[in-house]
Amino acid sequence: MAETLIFERDGRIGRLRLNRPAKLNAQTPQMWAELRDLGRSLRDDRDLRCLIVSGEGRAFSSGIDLSEITGPGGLAAAAGTGEDRLAALIRQGQEAFTWLVGAPFASVAALRGYALGAGLQLALACDLRVAARGTQLGALEFRYGLLPDLGGTAWLPRLIGPARTKELVFTAARIDGDEALRIGLVNRVVEEAELDAAVDALAETIAAQPPLALMHAKRAIDAFPDEERSLQLAAEGQAVCLRSDDFVEAGKAFLEGRAPAYRGR
Repeated sequence: MAETLIFERDGRIGRLRLNRPAKLNAQTPQMWAELRDLGRSLRDDRDLRCLIVSGEGRAFSSGIDLSEITGPGGLAAAAGTGEDRLAALIRQGQEAFTWLVGAPFASVAALRGYALGAGLQLALACDLRVAARGTQLGALEFRYGLLPDLGGTAWLPRLIGPARTKELVFTAARIDGDEALRIGLVNRVVEEAELDAAVDALAETIAAQPPLALMHAKRAIDAFPDEERSLQLAAEGQAVCLRSDDFVEAGKAFLEGRAPAYRGR
């Protein structure tokens, strides 16, 4: 059983919550290992249609628990093991987030309180982000002599462009939810009391969509900015969809005036 995470299923929707509320869900190597293990167990789950990622308590995640990585046995202590070994450890840490990007289902980050540093990078690994008004977001790694190494350098430019990404990273600035919405970092901003209901409604809408089409559309969109790769993935994915039972079901449902019952095949 995971100690730093809570994972629950509600039909086609999964709910993943970081579970270190007393530490504002500050992340640790143990949490990354548990996230990595969860990802391995879910990556081939065709019954899961949408995953909601959130944090217990009043914060999504305040970032890395520095005491965990700078203490004896932490990542900082591994600096003496050689450049290749340390880089390999960091690459392993990245797997805690990257499975969300490659997952066949959609993911929605529900942000409240703080999404800073590694917390922001976890949110960036999700497909969509909904923030409670007043949430603080930022890539703060420069404040500690570090850089965003868990995916932020790959995913943030897709959303807000390289220049804005460099400004956020180079200045280690915090922005609020409204500014994050203005620059395209989050999809929606809602009042704090409405966050859970808004994310639940969004997840229900996504979970009702054709899963094969969603999986292949996600892959094609994530190929941005490689236009040729995106077009190729879209063509290959559409071929799968046109041959699927779900395509037949969609046509029948339309003619019969009912909601389709997609099975992902």
